[in-house]
Amino acid sequence: MQKDQAPQVPPRIREPQPQDNTHGLSQLDTQPAKPARTVAQPPCEFRLDPLDNSDDYEDPELFYPGVHCMNTQERDMSLQVPSQAKGRYSSLCSDDDQLDEDECLLGNSSLHSSVYLPNSGRLPTGPKEDSSQLVAVIKSGWLDKNPPQGALYYQRRWVKLDVDYLRYFDNDKEVYSKGIISTAFITSVTSAGELKFEVATSNRTFIFRAESEVERNDWVTVLQDCTRGRQQHSTMNPGSPLTPYYQGYLELKGLRSKLYTVVASDKVFLYKNMDDYRIGVGITSIDMNVGNVKDTDRRSFDLTTPYRIFSFIADSEQLKEQWVDAMQVAIGEALSNSEVAEQIWSEPSNSLCADCGAPKPEWAAINLCVVVCKRCAGEHRGLGPSISKVRSLKMDRKVWTEELIQVFLLLGNERVNSFWAANVPPSEALTPSSCSEERRCFITNKYRQGKYRKYHPLYGNQRELNNALCINVQSSDLLETLSLIFCGADVNCSTGMTSWPSPLSLANAHSQPLQAELISHNLNTELPQSEVGGVMDVVPYSAPPCVSYSGFLFKTASMTRAITERKTREEFSRRWCTLNDGTFSYYENDKNSNPNGVLKSSEIVCLAIDTAEKHGYNNTFELYSESERLYLFGTDDPDSHKEWVKSIAKSFIPATAEPLLRLGFERIGRLKCKDGLNLQTSKVGWFALVGSTLHTFLDDAQGEEIHLRKLNELSIQQDNVLVLVERGRTLYIEGERKLDFSGWCSSIQAAARSGGDALNQQQLTETDIPIIVHSCIGYITQCGLTSEGIYRKSGVNSRVAALLERFRRDARSLCLKDSEHQVDDVSNTLKRFFRELAEGLFTSQDASTWLTTAAIQDESIKISQYKQLLTRLPRVNKATLQALINHLYCVQCYSELNQMNIHNLAIVFGPTLFQTDGKDYTAGRAIEDLIQHYTLIFEVDEQQLKKQLKEIDIIICMRNKLNTKFPSTEPGGHFICTVYLEEKKDTTEQHVKIPGSMTAAELTCEVLDLRNISAKDKDYWSCWEVCDKEGMERPLHYQERVLPILHSFGTDSHLIIKKHIAMEALIAFLASKMDASKHGLIKFREERGKLGLGLTSGNFHDRYFILSSNSLRMYKDVRSNRPERDWTVKNLKVYLGIKKKLRPPTCWGLTLVHESKKQEKLEKQQWYLCCETQSELREWYATFLSIQHDGNVWPQDGLLQTRVSRVLPDMRHGNVSLIPLRGSENEMRNSVAAFSQGPLAGGCFSSSDDL
Repeated sequence: MQKDQAPQVPPRIREPQPQDNTHGLSQLDTQPAKPARTVAQPPCEFRLDPLDNSDDYEDPELFYPGVHCMNTQERDMSLQVPSQAKGRYSSLCSDDDQLDEDECLLGNSSLHSSVYLPNSGRLPTGPKEDSSQLVAVIKSGWLDKNPPQGALYYQRRWVKLDVDYLRYFDNDKEVYSKGIISTAFITSVTSAGELKFEVATSNRTFIFRAESEVERNDWVTVLQDCTRGRQQHSTMNPGSPLTPYYQGYLELKGLRSKLYTVVASDKVFLYKNMDDYRIGVGITSIDMNVGNVKDTDRRSFDLTTPYRIFSFIADSEQLKEQWVDAMQVAIGEALSNSEVAEQIWSEPSNSLCADCGAPKPEWAAINLCVVVCKRCAGEHRGLGPSISKVRSLKMDRKVWTEELIQVFLLLGNERVNSFWAANVPPSEALTPSSCSEERRCFITNKYRQGKYRKYHPLYGNQRELNNALCINVQSSDLLETLSLIFCGADVNCSTGMTSWPSPLSLANAHSQPLQAELISHNLNTELPQSEVGGVMDVVPYSAPPCVSYSGFLFKTASMTRAITERKTREEFSRRWCTLNDGTFSYYENDKNSNPNGVLKSSEIVCLAIDTAEKHGYNNTFELYSESERLYLFGTDDPDSHKEWVKSIAKSFIPATAEPLLRLGFERIGRLKCKDGLNLQTSKVGWFALVGSTLHTFLDDAQGEEIHLRKLNELSIQQDNVLVLVERGRTLYIEGERKLDFSGWCSSIQAAARSGGDALNQQQLTETDIPIIVHSCIGYITQCGLTSEGIYRKSGVNSRVAALLERFRRDARSLCLKDSEHQVDDVSNTLKRFFRELAEGLFTSQDASTWLTTAAIQDESIKISQYKQLLTRLPRVNKATLQALINHLYCVQCYSELNQMNIHNLAIVFGPTLFQTDGKDYTAGRAIEDLIQHYTLIFEVDEQQLKKQLKEIDIIICMRNKLNTKFPSTEPGGHFICTVYLEEKKDTTEQHVKIPGSMTAAELTCEVLDLRNISAKDKDYWSCWEVCDKEGMERPLHYQERVLPILHSFGTDSHLIIKKHIAMEALIAFLASKMDASKHGLIKFREERGKLGLGLTSGNFHDRYFILSSNSLRMYKDVRSNRPERDWTVKNLKVYLGIKKKLRPPTCWGLTLVHESKKQEKLEKQQWYLCCETQSELREWYATFLSIQHDGNVWPQDGLLQTRVSRVLPDMRHGNVSLIPLRGSENEMRNSVAAFSQGPLAGGCFSSSDDL
């Protein structure tokens, strides 16, 4: 199969479903359908123009084979088509292979091998319009087409021209063409005399004849305009727009010849042969949005559409399956996002291009609010994303939120053009046939220059425009907002309101989500730049003036160390201060011309706002300079203080981080940092601390937020590196200067602590559970599940109070240890926390409704009501309640040991959680219901719950066997897991206690010790992660932490200790390499689900890969200059093996896995690489291994030396106790993020027994 060329295919269009046409079927039984117009030509009157011999695409040797007849069984399984009076066949090939009907009736038996579909496969169509080719038709009409070589008369054809193809049909009702000519291959269109014109490609000329000279000239003009300015092709090449999923020869039932068939994007193209495919001249195209594929025989399958059944025969059963898969992919592609397009088009004006008027536009500029066709969208892209953000209605599924769709429906192209195109001269207006040059000029004038827009009455008055915008975003008038924005209103202007500082926040506050959507897409839009003559002589958005401000401030002497004591008013001196031209100066008084001191904006690295009354003056702020000096200023005037802070911040914060200025920050400034996935180079980051959230702008990247109370780790390493771990991502903030760095550390640590008694003010895990709850539950699960009377017995009050206070002060820094804390103290701490919780766990608003629900007698109604109440709880309350009820459910499962059944637990926790006096059992009944119906109310996966209880059984069994407490040398709890030796069998399993610091090498040595196996230096024993479901495995790097891997496991994964038989060969190969890089051809496949259909994105294709020291790049072929994909190597996990259902072409495969978190959900992407030989696989894998671990593939002193010490340096400032059970997969993964130290801890390591 040839897979390296791509056809010129038209854009994807979703057509309406065919209407029911039962009535039409009955009529066809007696009277066959006829073309709308025919021209009778006697067979004897043949004539041939001498110019017509150039159309060698028509072959007089290809006509009619025998008719394909269906047997009874076939007829029962296919759509029934009424027979027609005449033996007419509908051609699926060009006229090049088909004579007129009269010729057929002459019985010319010598003509054979036609490419056509027999009548039995054709479905009747009603009088409805062609729906399968609803592309933007530029022109259509009847023409005479030159005949096939050797024939002597012209044939009447219905001809259509769209952006991509010139098509001709039997009549104007036909859906599938007799021939298509790609406009990209047309080199010239010229008049040829006698009402004829020629359409020439590089090696073929097609001749058409019109009915009049006016019609002929119109066709020539339109065709020339359509092809002018386009890059011409002589053959199909790899640079074509869409790469085919599959291509090759297929036999159409009833024919003696095969068709070259191409599946590309959402269409199937039919060509006579490969040569015709390469020159862009084909037979027809089939839109797969109305298609369905069905197996019919061992090598046969049907492609059914509402208009025709295509019965194909493949060369083999295996090829048939590949063809069926490819066509199913095309169906999924066709249906991928047509729903959005249909919604947008439901507004009538959106069904025509906003710029040229072409029908069914499939693209949109989401910030300009216009829907445009494919050709106009190309010119929009040329403006750049700062002016026009172009997105597809069908492919960019994620961008089309419900709010954005509503914006386009409410505005519509007609209303939007009342602003954008209010003053378009008729001579400059576009038409669907306009050439690229005309489109580029018009679209540039319209959007970049704003030449045709309707100017707002406030145009040129910046202040009034901003005020009008702030007022209008509180209403629903979207068109007015659009007009204000693109006439100069600043979407980032200050509203003057602290609670809602920007128009975006103002729109959200007044429940105007559509206004917020429109503003959010224009936060960084470059506005039209043209000037307006006449009375409006103000040009908006000129360069903003330099920030300037002046006034009296009170200042202390500058310092070289942090301020630790309160400064009294007497320590301040009154100074006249000015900020101008990027220079902050302070003078003895406002009369002096020589400043006492000068501080340039470029030297300011941090601005900190002190709390009220921290010093003698109520409002103070601190400035930190590059030269390690601290300046303290104060004033009693809060408005003056606010203006100074705003002006100074604006003077030194760059435009790329300007959104930080709109925040109510407590500290803002510049710091050096490194991302946890790239530790080679430092970045300059701009940070702003707002409450418990740290806002960051790194380089030119978009802003991010770090929720400090949800950090997995917050620590200071080596006195000058602040480590923040959130959502599996690590950020290293470097202390380039000691003075401002110490201030940042203190402020961030204070902000990361609990902020009050409300549940959402606590330090939280990434699953939104307070750390105090998480820690107590984890500790009791490890140490107290078998304790008799757990939660019923009281602890020592003084110890409980002290423990609760420590949790409230900084829960992250407190680790519960078996040797230091008592079970009853911990259980009472948890109960007291809930008892004293502000608003309660069930919230004061809904608590009474929960209690009322408990009195319902009907169990099903009660459970349904509980589910509804659960959805009304705040996010943190809901997550906390589920974690607690899960824990209590586990506790009651061991009531034979702890004597705490459901009823006893309900008696204890009912009054505690509902904060009642406990005089009746109402609250207890509610808790009893929640525990008893836990799996139904919280919709719990019972298999996961069984696995959790099994792990608890292992913990209890281990404790009983050891008859001692867990060692307390490790901070936090340990995890008990099952590891297998050499293969997964009951007789080879080994239960091992995994501390947080245990590495793969240490685990390997421990299992070998337990099994009394002596390891030799060349044995290369390793710990392997094996995933049975995916058919892949990888050896953990010897320094890799085991615990995070365990918590990321699915139910189909396990650990095995076995020898790495290829390691010696890998080490030898790496020793012989001069550099850590590799390149070559590999077969590639990407798996991506489409619309829940379970379809994959095709088969394996040859791609050229380059693996360098920091990236893996994929190119279409060795000649390509631009990579199709680019991965950071250290972000990938490389597994050996590929799952069998993907049918890899060889057994030497690699699976690349990348995991990331988006919107609190773990997303996993997988790609598959197939090598030709085992040695090739070893070389690629060894190179991956060397790059990911900086050449440190295996310990130099051998594996046995890793037994020396189990204690690794723990850089964590505070850790949460790890629980050896899982409430959910995400909770288990998130609970160990603190152990992911360094860029490679979670990581990208692999090897294989197959190597």
